[in-house]
Amino acid sequence: MATSQPRYRVPAPKFRPGDEPDFSDLKLQPAGEAKRPAIDCSWKDTVDHATGLVGALDHNHQAVGEWNPELDPDTLREGLRHMVLTRVYDERMQKLQRQGKMSFYMKSTGEEAVSVAAAMAMRDSDMVFPSYRQQGILFARGRDIVDMMCHCISNSRDNLKGRQLPVHYTWADGNFFSISGNLGTQFPQAVGWAMGARYKNEDQVTASWIGDGTTAEGDFHGALTLASTYRAPVIFNVVNNQWAISTFQGIAQGDAPSLAVKGLGYGLPSIRVDGNDFLAVYAATQWAAERARAGHGATLLELYTYRAAAHSTSDDPSGYRPKEEATKWPLGDPIERLKNHLIGLEEWDEQRHEAMETELNDLVVKSYKEAESYGTLHDGPLSPVPSIFEDVTAEPDWRLIRQRQDLGV
Repeated sequence: MATSQPRYRVPAPKFRPGDEPDFSDLKLQPAGEAKRPAIDCSWKDTVDHATGLVGALDHNHQAVGEWNPELDPDTLREGLRHMVLTRVYDERMQKLQRQGKMSFYMKSTGEEAVSVAAAMAMRDSDMVFPSYRQQGILFARGRDIVDMMCHCISNSRDNLKGRQLPVHYTWADGNFFSISGNLGTQFPQAVGWAMGARYKNEDQVTASWIGDGTTAEGDFHGALTLASTYRAPVIFNVVNNQWAISTFQGIAQGDAPSLAVKGLGYGLPSIRVDGNDFLAVYAATQWAAERARAGHGATLLELYTYRAAAHSTSDDPSGYRPKEEATKWPLGDPIERLKNHLIGLEEWDEQRHEAMETELNDLVVKSYKEAESYGTLHDGPLSPVPSIFEDVTAEPDWRLIRQRQDLGV
């Protein structure tokens, strides 16, 4: 008797455009319930952490549990300011892209805590290997906004001389490695840098960020193998924002209960963290950095969040998900949650928040006017043409010399 062959399975998101998103069946571990293990723990001690959810802010915006980093109000206000600045900057830059003043942009709306809290929990001397949605690290480390804008419009002050896409920043003085458009390359690079620091007996930790979709790339698995084998002082951040361009996170995750469990297979302590909880991201990063600095090796953090905006200015998310899905996300907005926590502590209020938003909006507008004084995308001045032959090799070989002669510059 003939039997039918099983059909291929292709995971599909629960909700499509036109559907009413409902996350009521998403069972997430309550804030404060997860325990904080010792920094010298084994991967076996984090199995529950990889499938649970580390959180510090409860539904009443109170800090609870062992993962509360107990930050003082000034530090909390600093974190809030960096996150608000990131969002204000993103909104302004996207508008400018829509006006044709730059070619491309990528917002980090809803993911501000992922980068800002992590940067604040690390030392400025620690090396970071970001992806293209971690501009909050630059704000937290004091990067000049005008320089960031000059890069995005590729004018004469662009520190990358027009050789990179907008938002693909680099900043050597801030230990911020060049962002790669080839997703995943930063993970093995971070491991190599960390191994080099340990070889030189330097007290430096590295951290890198990728999205959920990139966990399906070979670079992800190669990096985890190297880090596990050599006990490299590195923090692997997997930003699970539910959508990899137009494919939902289940394509990369498959039947696994989380993305964090992938780290367990390589013998790495792995923790899923509420990525919209500033305190939780800070505490988990601080724990992983202490672990790495003490010589106990790498940690994988899955930062569970939601990409509220489009993947980029080249993307239209209404073609693959409901328009209301971002507002229904059960973990809320990272800025609102930290703001309400500070208000609950009587260390903040709506009037001061509105004043800060106005101040930062004015700062961004003023910064862009200054950036345009160094040139615009359409009218220049741009980086000099001969600069395309620079920074390639320590000494130009005959091929570069010949090419430059042929170009007549």
